[in-house]
Amino acid sequence: QQNGQGTERKIYICDREKSQETMEVVLLILSILCFVAGFAGCILPMLPGPPLSYAGMLLLQWSGYAHLSTTALIVWAIVAVVVCVIDFFLTPWMTRRFGGSNGGSWGAVVGLVVGMFLPWPAGPLLCPFIGALIGELIMGARDLKRATHAAWGSFLSFFAGTGMKLLVCGGMMGAALCSL
Repeated sequence: QQNGQGTERKIYICDREKSQETMEVVLLILSILCFVAGFAGCILPMLPGPPLSYAGMLLLQWSGYAHLSTTALIVWAIVAVVVCVIDFFLTPWMTRRFGGSNGGSWGAVVGLVVGMFLPWPAGPLLCPFIGALIGELIMGARDLKRATHAAWGSFLSFFAGTGMKLLVCGGMMGAALCSL
C-alpha cells in the first residue's frame, strides 16, 4: 500500500511482538494453573501432583519469565517420577504392614474428601482416619482393635505420601519463583 510520499508501507495482520507477549502471558497463566492443580493433586488422588507442578515449571520456563537450568529441570523431572513411584507403592505397603486392606486405603481418601468440607483441624485430620476405620470394618476386619490398627496404617501412609508430595511441589514452586 502506498502512503502519501510514494514509499510502500507493509500492513501486518498480526503484530509479532504483541502475539509473542500474548503467548508469554498465556503460558504464565497455564503455569500458575498447573502449580495450583499440582498442590491439589498432592491431596486428591485422581490428580498427579508432582507431575502437574513440573509441567508448571516447564510452562514457566517456556514463557520466558523463568530462567531454570537444564540440569535443574532434569533433576526435578527425576524427583517428580521417583516421588510418584514411591507414593504409588507406599500406601499399599504401609496399609498391609499394619494389617489393612484396600478398603482402609480408599476409606482414608473418602474421609479426606469429606474432611475438606469440615472445620479445621477435625475435618482434614480426623476424617481420613475415621474413613480408613470404616473402610476396614466394611471390608471385613474381624474386630475393632484390628480395624483401628489397620486404619492407623492407612492414615499414616496417606499423610506420609501427601507430605512427601507437598514438599516436592513446594520445592518446585520455590525453584521456579527463585528463577524469576
